[in-house]
Amino acid sequence: MLTLPDAIVAVLLPFATLFTNPTWRKAQLLLVGTILTPGQRTVAAALRVMGRSDQRDYARYHEVLNRAVWSSREAARVLLVLLLQHLDRGDGPLIFGIDETLERRRGAKIRARAIYRDPVRSSRSQLVKASGLRWISLMWLGHVPWAGRHWALPVLTVLAPSSRYHQQQGRRHKKITDWARQMVMQLRRWLPERPLVLVGDNSYAVLDLLHCCQSLREPVTLIARLRLDAALYAPAPARQPGQNGRTPLKGPRRPPLKTLLDHADVIWDSVSVDWYDGTTRIVELTSQTAVWYRSSKPPVLLRWVLIRDPQGAFDPQALLCTDPAADPIQILQWFVLRWQLEVTFQEVRTHLGVETQRQWSDLAIARTTPALLGLFSWTTLAAHALQQRHPITQRTAAWYDKPSPTFVDAIALVRRHLWLASEGFSLSSGNSDTQELPVALYHRLVDSLAYAA
Repeated sequence: MLTLPDAIVAVLLPFATLFTNPTWRKAQLLLVGTILTPGQRTVAAALRVMGRSDQRDYARYHEVLNRAVWSSREAARVLLVLLLQHLDRGDGPLIFGIDETLERRRGAKIRARAIYRDPVRSSRSQLVKASGLRWISLMWLGHVPWAGRHWALPVLTVLAPSSRYHQQQGRRHKKITDWARQMVMQLRRWLPERPLVLVGDNSYAVLDLLHCCQSLREPVTLIARLRLDAALYAPAPARQPGQNGRTPLKGPRRPPLKTLLDHADVIWDSVSVDWYDGTTRIVELTSQTAVWYRSSKPPVLLRWVLIRDPQGAFDPQALLCTDPAADPIQILQWFVLRWQLEVTFQEVRTHLGVETQRQWSDLAIARTTPALLGLFSWTTLAAHALQQRHPITQRTAAWYDKPSPTFVDAIALVRRHLWLASEGFSLSSGNSDTQELPVALYHRLVDSLAYAA
């Protein structure tokens, strides 16, 4: 039986109802082992760091991922409820980001893998492809008070296989936007009354998805990049009494946004916004409402925001928002938060071992990566609970002055308390500055450090 700090138990116990008692005991050990172990995040590594390397029933721990009956979607719901209970400030709408990431994996037994463009290694002049699994992750862009900024906290992650995989399985292919539509509808079921804002890149600027967000009983505001040559129209004129024919869907065609960049009649507002790197930047923007329409697709009334940099540091770009009444500056400020998704993807690879797991069964693959991404959010919750009595301090050095804590400081705080709780430390005397370290714990620490690479 694990002995854990009370603060960690408080954010762990709500997940117990998802499992049977035997599975829950194994799941707790795997969770703690995954946080404590360096390097690869495999079941074997988690067992080893927890001192279970001589346990003959190790296969039963693999069954937590490849056989046990529990729902990843229900675990995501519990995680979202905990995040909002502990970190939601209750002021304004809830901001979510959505993006896809590539998990580089090889192996003939991984049936859902395919060849995709590697977004990290590719550039405008060079295309790099990689074998792997494509995941779509929905993250809450919540404010973490002790970090002093917004973090992207993964909530719901789904596997989006390629069209070739679906063809081989004899199933209808679901595009990225199809998965995104289902995730948005699931999020709205979980939060039926809260105002929701969803931020994505140009992959999610698709009329079907935009229309879905607008047509919900409680609409979800979607913000995404908009093509500078998108076919925009004036809103449809009001139907006149006695008018024959069907009701028009759109008004006259408007000039493409790219033609407005140098147009003398366009009024540009100079505004100051918080930028990606934490600094403040002066940009110029102009905004109007329009109807985006394509043949055979539902028309969508939106607000577009055209942005340019007076210093010329970045190319002009346009954003769309499915709420025509939204403030243009607020639209840009919400979109800037999307950069935190890239930070989270990097953090889970660096500190939680995404891409190092070695599961081969379909069920284990579908569970492991979402669990590791969710572990980022859970670790943040655990650090938030611990810092109320043990403030988080950032790791600094003479050559590096870190202004505020990051995820590496949060996971270090959680690890420190898990190590202290996993085996009892006994004080040699009340006045001494030394502590007696149990032999079993000493060997576990040495083994973990010796094989850290």
